[in-house]
Amino acid sequence: MKNAYFGEFGGCFVPELLMPPLLEVEAAMRDVLPTMEFKIELEDLLHNFAGRPTPLTYCPTLSRELGFHLWLKREDLLHTGAHKINNTLGQALLARKIGKTALVAETGAGQHGVATAAAAARLGMDCTIYMGSEDVARQAPNVVRMKLLGARVHSVESGTRTLKDAINEALRAWISSQASTHYCFGTAAGPHPFPTLVKYLQSVIGRETRSQLLEKTGKLPDAIVACVGGGSNAIGLFAPFLEDADVRIIGVEAAGTGEPGCFNSAPLNLGAPGVLHGNRTMLLQNNDGQIEPSHSISAGLDYPGVGPEHAWLHKTGRVRYGMVKDDNALAAFHRLCKAEGILPALESSHALAYVLNHPQEFAPDSSVIVNLSGRGDKDLDIVVKAGEM
Repeated sequence: MKNAYFGEFGGCFVPELLMPPLLEVEAAMRDVLPTMEFKIELEDLLHNFAGRPTPLTYCPTLSRELGFHLWLKREDLLHTGAHKINNTLGQALLARKIGKTALVAETGAGQHGVATAAAAARLGMDCTIYMGSEDVARQAPNVVRMKLLGARVHSVESGTRTLKDAINEALRAWISSQASTHYCFGTAAGPHPFPTLVKYLQSVIGRETRSQLLEKTGKLPDAIVACVGGGSNAIGLFAPFLEDADVRIIGVEAAGTGEPGCFNSAPLNLGAPGVLHGNRTMLLQNNDGQIEPSHSISAGLDYPGVGPEHAWLHKTGRVRYGMVKDDNALAAFHRLCKAEGILPALESSHALAYVLNHPQEFAPDSSVIVNLSGRGDKDLDIVVKAGEM
């Protein structure tokens, strides 16, 4: 398999039974993705079904308070409520081009599950979603949305009953149905070629952001910021800026509740290299290499690993990865609601919180872009239970 690594991270560590479908996806990326037919069909779906391009919104109130120019890339305004639809439409279309009739997927916060179900319905494909029972409980509205869109939702009771375990079950299901089914992997992690495929499909975020700010200001941003769980929204924003040395790039991991010894979702800052879900990356693990439980108030960041390209960007220092605690993310959620009239997902609230909590890092009159990867409707029950209403 070609280009399977980002430095020392990445690879394809899977059972032999999964190699044929992964090689099939790699071949489709080589033979189908570059064709004009595929590009035209995907562009039409992204524009007329998903709602691209998304706006780059200026935040006047917060900008005055912070002393620099804060912009939001509004992926929350996409159909299904998050950036995930960029990836699922692309993968579903690719799968249909190579004769697949069904999609299987994992989901944490439920946004990828909803986006996969929507793409499957649009393209006339069968859809099965695996979701940890912990996430089923805290993201119940998204479970209803998936079912309304025609998907079967399997609640996973094993392990920590979150995203890690949903991925395990989805991979097992793919082994038995690979002839007719494509695994629509939801983040820029997993075995090659998924990290590269997801980055390719999500990079539309960064390309739009770049052209929009140039049109508005005539300059590139001074800094771009995104939350990082598996890392698809972040790598989608970051990729078109990686060669621009003057653009600071900041990823934000979830620090959990923040007290010493708490569970968290910050493998880049607090983890060590290891292998999980088919790739070598940074992981939360004990001294024996066993995966530790993860935690974040945002289900979409609740994962003990991270995409391998993020692990490489962290090691090389091109991207700085900070951490934000649950309570700070909640505070940022409320501040954006009241200051700008925008309801952010708790995942995106981590990225916003980093900027709000570290204003001294950004020069006066600089332009800082936060990727608002999703909207917060799905998180209202969590916010209420946190006593924040």
